[in-house]
Amino acid sequence: MEKNFDAWNEDKKRIHERRSAVYAHTREIWWCALGVNVGAETDGKSDNFERPILVLRAYNKDTLLVLPITGKEKNDEFHCLINVPRGKAWVKLTQARVISSRRLLRKLGVLGEMEFVKVADAFRGHL
Repeated sequence: MEKNFDAWNEDKKRIHERRSAVYAHTREIWWCALGVNVGAETDGKSDNFERPILVLRAYNKDTLLVLPITGKEKNDEFHCLINVPRGKAWVKLTQARVISSRRLLRKLGVLGEMEFVKVADAFRGHL
């Protein structure tokens, strides 16, 4: 699959120049500009290189630990099934990353407490 690193690099420059970062909190689900990544790393989709993410931890207003989310069914030890307002989704437990809040695009909602505990426990099991 051909990856468009040049287009992502231009978009990344624009994202970096944003002056106002949004405030995100633990358990929130956001559309995020994850970008074009190397090898098997989770990429963003569409022209905006975006994908939904779950905020595992907000370290401060600028830095977050997140896990990408996919809508494709993944019934294995590397994914955690969650229930979201639109149905089911799978959190990618092996693709945690620390990001800048400048990458956040649109808030989708907040994951329920019990669902979040399930994800957090599954994630800790992979450490």
